[in-house]
Amino acid sequence: MKILIKGGRVIDPESGVNAVLDLLVDEGKVARLGSGLSEDGAQPYDATGCLVLPGLVDLHAHLREPGEEYKEDIASGTAAAAAGGFTSLAVMPNTRPVVDNSSLVRSVLERVAQNGLVNVFPIGAISKGQKGEELTEMGDMKEAGIVAVSDDGKPVQSSELMRLALIYANQFGLPVFSHCEDLSLVNEGVMNYGYTSNRLGLRGIPAAAEEVQVARDLILAEATGAHLHLCHISTAGSVELVRRAKERAMAGGFRVTCEVTPHHLTLTDEAVANSQYDTDTKVNPPLRTEADLVALREALADGTIDAIATDHAPHHQDDKLVEYNYAAFGISGLETALAVIHDRLVRNGILDWLTLVQRMSLTPARIIGIDRGRLSQGAVADITIFDPALRWTVDSRQFRSKGRNTPFEGQELVGRVRTTFVSGRLVYSAG
Repeated sequence: MKILIKGGRVIDPESGVNAVLDLLVDEGKVARLGSGLSEDGAQPYDATGCLVLPGLVDLHAHLREPGEEYKEDIASGTAAAAAGGFTSLAVMPNTRPVVDNSSLVRSVLERVAQNGLVNVFPIGAISKGQKGEELTEMGDMKEAGIVAVSDDGKPVQSSELMRLALIYANQFGLPVFSHCEDLSLVNEGVMNYGYTSNRLGLRGIPAAAEEVQVARDLILAEATGAHLHLCHISTAGSVELVRRAKERAMAGGFRVTCEVTPHHLTLTDEAVANSQYDTDTKVNPPLRTEADLVALREALADGTIDAIATDHAPHHQDDKLVEYNYAAFGISGLETALAVIHDRLVRNGILDWLTLVQRMSLTPARIIGIDRGRLSQGAVADITIFDPALRWTVDSRQFRSKGRNTPFEGQELVGRVRTTFVSGRLVYSAG
């Protein structure tokens, strides 16, 4: 089927294109780009006033299947992704059971083939059962289809196990996605440690809980020559550690990449107080201070931070409608991510569109080694069409995700996804 997308502003960071152009899709690929295109038999799509983007790639999502389908499943999670403009998801292995062997990787991919609307790329566990004791068979999982390894949700506490994981994963060309958290420093904390936590009477998680393991893992990556990817960094100290490590990595034979979430770029720990202990503000790592937020934004703009990832973590209301201390950590973020970044960062001049698409599409695709994130001729036609002028109010009752846990509930945002295509196939259309 041919589709002719007319009159939209095409943004492709790989080629540097940022212009009003027509785009022809044929047999699931980008066939032509140009002005005044016509094609017999092509289905027209009017994108006037909209942005035509390479489909977004999320490096960090939780689909909860298998084992916790009451929170999310592949059908609902990929529908949410499509509604948010994401055409590819890298999904974490902390399901029940943990995705720690090739059979479970294949099972996930079979379920995606049956029920998924977007591309799903599994991430395998670092350790068996995510117990932090014994390495998984990463080579077998790579053959089955994983794109990285991670014990996200249960950070690797053993430095020796992490060192061996980096060595082993590097042999198979797999990045190690590290959830950096020293659990002894977390000490049952539920929000950022500081003035606000003390004022609210909540146990705090210090920035050092993240930064100690960021420093450790950067040292180990440099020693092993591996590719280390740091998940959801949240502090100014982590930013500075990454910046220094990247300077060494240019000549040191190792690779460091990292991601940040939309909520850490737009909210601070004051959101806990302002929302009167709303548990939708409870996330791991916790929302930090204004100084941390500023440092994260600057690092995202200058390239120290490589990617924006949602850390989509849907929960059932029973996990959130409890006292703050007992609520689950996590935000359901796929359907608000692009709109939040556009509304709070692009409209305020903190990011331009080429940089945003670089951080949400092209670079994430390169980190996990998939051929996505571009719109040049011959590219896979994963396409997001975004209306930057559309105003809407976040209403989680309208989410495709089963997770209603969003700190942006009731807020007005400017800009919304209108249409999403995966390999030239329509998977979402607003309204």
